[in-house]
Amino acid sequence: MKVVLFCGGRGLRMREHSDSVPKPMVPIGYRPVLWHLMKYYAHYGHKDFILCLGYQANVIKSYFLNYEEEMSNDFVLQGGGREEAPRVTLLGSDVHDWRITFVDTGLNSVIGERLMAVREHLEGEDPFLANYADVVTDAPLDKMVAQFEQQDAVALNLSVKPNYTFHFTESDDAGWVTHMEDVRATSMLINGGFFVLRQEIFDYMEPGDELVVEPFQRLVAERRLATYRHTGFWAPMDSLKEKTMLDKDKKKEQKKGKKKKINKKRVDMPKDDNN
Repeated sequence: MKVVLFCGGRGLRMREHSDSVPKPMVPIGYRPVLWHLMKYYAHYGHKDFILCLGYQANVIKSYFLNYEEEMSNDFVLQGGGREEAPRVTLLGSDVHDWRITFVDTGLNSVIGERLMAVREHLEGEDPFLANYADVVTDAPLDKMVAQFEQQDAVALNLSVKPNYTFHFTESDDAGWVTHMEDVRATSMLINGGFFVLRQEIFDYMEPGDELVVEPFQRLVAERRLATYRHTGFWAPMDSLKEKTMLDKDKKKEQKKGKKKKINKKRVDMPKDDNN
């Protein structure tokens, strides 16, 4: 399936980065969040991407045009002396079989307008996938798609538990609080920004529509909008605080990966008969 990624936003709440890079290019570790998301889709076999560009589109284009695979793969370096240029032999690869279509969808367009702008690139794709390009998850994409294909739905979104630090409040007509609870402890679910869509979605869209507002409300009225509930890992990157949390998670993941390699080497090492 083709994957539509909405990469045109300004990311104004990421002030430390918004002036220099678009939000999808803000790094987690040494790779941008956009790359991590594309790796997620590629893991499930979906490697044909359509990037809906807008703000600082040149930054995203330059990143992939000058992609350095050595940064995320093992490699062997030879030479590099005065008389010869260094030779790099990759021991792994990650984007060699990706197909990426770059489309300028406007500087101030809403998500619905960006989707309409790439409609011609989705001809014959039914269903297709879409994403906000600034969220990551471990939700099982194959199960999401399987559920969608079993339903008479035009669209499916991922529903997740919010990880924001605010409290849900209930009160009576007199203004007295009757209940207060951390929103993360409630049964409330929010839109996680991952979508499976049929071509019919365009029949429910009008010029200027925001995807999850007018079109989705029309689908709700006809009982054609489905959702996949996920209670596992999900994280947006809307602020510096959330970026910091994702960086910490990435460092933990990298440490676990190193430990696994060390343990594997220990298991594979032959025993010394003299010991």
